[in-house]
Amino acid sequence: MLPLATIIVVTHNSARWLARMSAAVSAQTETRWRLVIVDNGSAPDQRPQLADLPPGASIIQSETNQGFAAANNLAADDADTPYLVFLNPDAFPEPGWLAALLETAGRFPDAAAIGSTQLRADAPGIYDGTGDVLHASGLAYRSSYGKQRSAPPPLGETFSACAAAMLVRREAFEAIGGFDARYFCYFEDVDLGFRLRLQGWRILQSPEAVVAHVGGGVAGAHSPFGDFHGARNRLWTFVKCMPPILFWPLFPAHLAATAYVNTSALVRGRGLAAWRGSLAALANLAPILRSRREEQAKRKAKTGAIAAALAWSPLVTIGRRPVIRPWR
Repeated sequence: MLPLATIIVVTHNSARWLARMSAAVSAQTETRWRLVIVDNGSAPDQRPQLADLPPGASIIQSETNQGFAAANNLAADDADTPYLVFLNPDAFPEPGWLAALLETAGRFPDAAAIGSTQLRADAPGIYDGTGDVLHASGLAYRSSYGKQRSAPPPLGETFSACAAAMLVRREAFEAIGGFDARYFCYFEDVDLGFRLRLQGWRILQSPEAVVAHVGGGVAGAHSPFGDFHGARNRLWTFVKCMPPILFWPLFPAHLAATAYVNTSALVRGRGLAAWRGSLAALANLAPILRSRREEQAKRKAKTGAIAAALAWSPLVTIGRRPVIRPWR
């Protein structure tokens, strides 16, 4: 049977995870998939080998680390399946994961992307994430991170899907130009979700599509590298994607939230990386403003639909609560 999904895994010195990830992909009850590994300039002893991957897998070897966004785009450019499935090398899906994603996508043709329920690989009783939430201030978070596992939020609409384990319709991904390669990594999935929403698509979060994820979690995001890219890309996404009627009233809140987050990182001993990221965003704002004009000119979604997809209460963000809206 022809594959329905291309599973894309981007690696960078990820050898320690590949055997478990490959075994989990091989164990999927849904067998209509092909696996593509993009290696981002790993050290020679860390590079994936075909002999260690499921039959039929392919490897794209890059000699440099071109970033998570660009590497995923590279593999997606060669895909011809209806669905693209992005999976981190340290994300290990349960056997029914892909079947759940494809079944949900088949039932809901208005959904461009389907997110997975993520559990911590080292502590299966703790959530790693139940969908990405974007607050009106421009701050985003992986909902339920670090919370005790209970019944996951029901199938419903979330702002964006976490790229550690998500399905995207290839036609929708191609229509918006894929991930923004300028981001390198961090916040690229929130930006992708925002641009999909601007084109009138919706995004769902599946309770049945379950993966165990190692990830950097809060610790990874709160490194100097993560602070820099997160601050830069967060500002770029707000400027590029927020509709005009919302942009100007919310921009002061975005600046205040940015100052709070960046200063908190400094006070907690993580240095000036976040502030440097914000300054880098401003220094390279001209091409982002050009992208804003393009995104807003072709926008199909009404401002009210975007506003309804945002979280507005600060208590939601403080508590990392999931914001899952019933599918209508």
